[in-house]
Amino acid sequence: MEQIGKKDYINEKIPVSKLTILGFQHVLVMYSAAVIVPIILANALQLSNLDLAFLISADLFTCGIATFLQSFGIGRFIGIKLPVVLGCAVITLGPMISIGKTGGMTVLYGAILLSSVLVFACSFFINKIIKFFPPIVIGSLVTIIGFSLVPLALQDMAGGIGAENFGDPINYLVAIFVLIIILLINRFCKGFAKSIAILVGLILGTIFASFFGMVDLSHLNDADWFKLIHPLHFGAPEFTFNSVVVMSIFLVISVAESVGIFYMIADICEVKITPKDIANGIRAEGCAQFLGGLFNSFPYVTFSENAGLMTVTGVRNRFVLVAAAIILVILGLVPKFAMLTTLIPHPVLGGAMICLFGTIGANGIKILSSVDFKKNENIIIVACSIGIGLGTTVTPGLFNEMPEILKMLLENGIFTGTVTAIILNTLFNYSEIFKTK
Repeated sequence: MEQIGKKDYINEKIPVSKLTILGFQHVLVMYSAAVIVPIILANALQLSNLDLAFLISADLFTCGIATFLQSFGIGRFIGIKLPVVLGCAVITLGPMISIGKTGGMTVLYGAILLSSVLVFACSFFINKIIKFFPPIVIGSLVTIIGFSLVPLALQDMAGGIGAENFGDPINYLVAIFVLIIILLINRFCKGFAKSIAILVGLILGTIFASFFGMVDLSHLNDADWFKLIHPLHFGAPEFTFNSVVVMSIFLVISVAESVGIFYMIADICEVKITPKDIANGIRAEGCAQFLGGLFNSFPYVTFSENAGLMTVTGVRNRFVLVAAAIILVILGLVPKFAMLTTLIPHPVLGGAMICLFGTIGANGIKILSSVDFKKNENIIIVACSIGIGLGTTVTPGLFNEMPEILKMLLENGIFTGTVTAIILNTLFNYSEIFKTK
C-alpha cells in the first residue's frame, strides 16, 4: 500500500474516547442494513421470534469479528488494513430465501460454508481478476452501488416499506429535520464536532421523532443482558450441489462489489492499493463467509455506507473501525444493548442515509474523472453499464418470466451493471487489458 497524500490518515493516533464515539457512529450507520437481512429472512422462512433474536445477535457478533479481520488484519496475508466495515451481503438475500425454503436452514448454512472456500480461493488469482476492473469499471460499479441505494433511503424517509403510516407528512418532516442537522453541522462546525455529524443527526432525530410517538421502548424488557453465540445453532450443515452453485455465483458478485469499494476507500484515504492488498482483503472476506456459516449468520461484503460516512465526516482511520468491530461483538453478546439501536425510526435513518448514499455515488463519479472521455468508447461503456445497472434496480418485474436462477441474477443492478461494464470494457479496450500490440 502506497501513501499518496502527505498525511497518514489510516494510522493516525486518536484518543480512545473519540475512537469509541466515532466507532459507535459507524455502528449506527451500518446497523439498519445489517439487521434488515435477518429480519427479512426470518419473516420469509417463518422463523420464531426467538430464532430471529438469535440471528440478529449472531449477525452483529460475526460482523464485529469480520470487520476486525479486515481493518486490523492478521499477519501479512489476511485483511486489507483499511477502514473497512463488513456486513451482510444483501445481494445474497434472494438465494438465501430460496435455499432456506427448499432445503431448510442446515442446507442454507452448508451452502454458505462451502462457497466461502471459493471466495478465499479467488484471492490467489486476484492478479488475473483485477485487470478486468480498471477505473472505468470500478467507477461505474461504485456509482451504481451508491445511487441504487438511494431508493432505500427514500423508502425509509417515507416510513419504511410496509409501515401503516407510509408516506405520512410527519415522516418526511422528521427525515428533513435529520438531514438539516447534518448539513448545518457540516457547514458551521469543524474538527471532532463535524466528524460526528451523522451520529448527532441520528440522536437528535430520534429524540425529535419521539414527540410524534415513533419511538417504542416496550420491547427492551424482553431482551437478555448477556447471551453467548453458539456455533451451528440450527444443527449440522448439509451440502447440496444446487445450493452451493447458486450461493457461489452471488458471492463472486460480492467479491467484485468489494473490489470496487476497496478502491473507493483507498481513494478517500489517499493511498494506492496493490493487487496484494486486494488479495488480503478478499481472503478476509472468505474467512468472514466461513464464520457466517459457522455461527449461523450470513455472507459478508464490504459496506459502502461506511465509506460514505468517511467522506462526510473526514475521519479515515482504520482503528475507528476496529473500535466499531469491538462494539459490534459486544452488542452481539448483550442483546439488550443491541435492541437500543432498533429504537431509531425509519424516517430518522432515511434522512441520514440520503446524504450517505448520494455521497457514495458521487465518489464513483470522482473515480470516473480519471477516465479518458475523449474516447467515445469509454462514454458508451459508462452510459450502458450505469444505465442498465440503475434501470434494472428501479424497474421491478423485468425478469419475472426468466428461470429462477437467472431472475435472481438479472434483478440485481450491481450484477447487471458490473457485467455490462466488464464485457464492454473488454470489447473496446481489449489491447489494454491483455497488453497486445
